[in-house]
Amino acid sequence: MKQFFTILILFIVSAVDAQSLQTGSERLEIYLPLLQGKRVGITANHTAMTGGKHLVDVLLENKIKVVRIFAPEHGFRGTADAGEHFDTSADKQTGIEVASLYGKNYKPAPEQLSDIDYMLFEIQDVGTRFYTYLSTMHYVMEACAENNVPLIILDRPNPNGFYVDGPVLEEKFRSFVGMHPIPVVHGMTLGELAKMINEEGWLANKIKCDLTVIACAGYSHKWAYYFTNPPSPNLPTLQAVHLYPSLCLFEGTVISVGRGTGMPFEVFGHPSFEPYYPFSFMPQSVPGAQNPPYKDEVCFGVNLHYYNDHYLMDEPQLRLEWLIEAYNRFDKKDKFFNNFFYKLCGTERIRQQVEQGLTADEIRATWQDEVNAFKLLRKKYLLYEDFE
Repeated sequence: MKQFFTILILFIVSAVDAQSLQTGSERLEIYLPLLQGKRVGITANHTAMTGGKHLVDVLLENKIKVVRIFAPEHGFRGTADAGEHFDTSADKQTGIEVASLYGKNYKPAPEQLSDIDYMLFEIQDVGTRFYTYLSTMHYVMEACAENNVPLIILDRPNPNGFYVDGPVLEEKFRSFVGMHPIPVVHGMTLGELAKMINEEGWLANKIKCDLTVIACAGYSHKWAYYFTNPPSPNLPTLQAVHLYPSLCLFEGTVISVGRGTGMPFEVFGHPSFEPYYPFSFMPQSVPGAQNPPYKDEVCFGVNLHYYNDHYLMDEPQLRLEWLIEAYNRFDKKDKFFNNFFYKLCGTERIRQQVEQGLTADEIRATWQDEVNAFKLLRKKYLLYEDFE
C-alpha cells in the first residue's frame, strides 16, 4: 500500500510539473536569435510540435529560412510503416524539400548540407537503444561534424527516462537498431545522449560535432512524461511506450506484438497458443502496419493493455518473464528466435540464457555490473535531476 501511494504521488507531481514544462523547441527566445538571417535545415517528424504548431511552421512564421527537412523512419508526417523506405519529396503543406534519412541514405549527404548554416534536430524519442531516432541523430551529428555545420538539439523529455536496465551493446552486434555501448533502456534524453556521443568519441574517426543542446525547462528524470503526439504509428499510447522496451524483444522471434491491431505493443501472441490463452487478436492491414506478421490470422496470447499501472508500481525494469513464458510454450524451440534478436539485445547471452532455462531474475543479474558502470558514465552528461 505504501508503494501505491508513492507512485500516486509521483503521478500527481508529474501532472503538476507537466504544466510548467517547456520542451527545447518551446524556448524560442534562446535559439531563434541564432537562426536569424541563416539558412536552416531541420531533422524532424510529426512530433516536432511547439505551442500546438509544427516547428517548421513556427520557424517560417518567424521569418527563418528553412532550406531542407530531413525525415527519420516513419517519415516527416509519421505515417510510414516501420522499416518502410521512402524517397525524397516535397512537403505538401509547405513545399519544402523533405530528404529521407531512412532507406538508401541514413546520413545527410554533403551536397544536402552545402547550403545549410544551421541544422536543428527535434524528435520525440522513447528511451530505448533500438528505437531508430537515436541512430538518426547519430548520423546527423556525424554529417554535421564532417561538413562543419553547427547542430542544435531541441531536447524533449524521455517517457522511459526514469530507469536504466538491460544488457550493454557489444560492438559485434552494432547496427542501425543499436549503435552505442549503452543498455537497452538508457534513461537519457536525446540531448543528453548527444553530449555523451560527442564527448566519448563515438562518432566516426572520433570527430566532434559543433553541438548546442537547448534543454527542457521544468523536467526531471524522477517523473514520467506524458507526450502529446505518439512517436510512431505502432506506439500510439503511453502504455505501449512503457511496454515497448520489453515487448520489442519479441520482434526478434516468431511472436506477434499486435502490429496491425488497435493495441500494438500492448499484446503478444501466436496462432499456436490457443491451448494456453483465451485472449485473441487478429492482425490486419492498417496504416503504419500494412503487412503485419500473421495478417488475417487469429493469434492467442496475453493482453497487457491494463498492465501499465502495475508496471509503474513495481520496480521499473526490463521484463523478460513474457519472453521466457512464450519460449517455453512454443513447440518448435529451434524456430523461436531469429538473428534480429541478437541486434535488439546487443548480445548473444540472452538467447542462450533463455534456452538454458534461467529465470528472468537470474538473467537480469548477469548485466548489473555493466549497467552500474554505465550509470556512472551517464551522470557526467545529465542535464536534468536524476531519479536516483
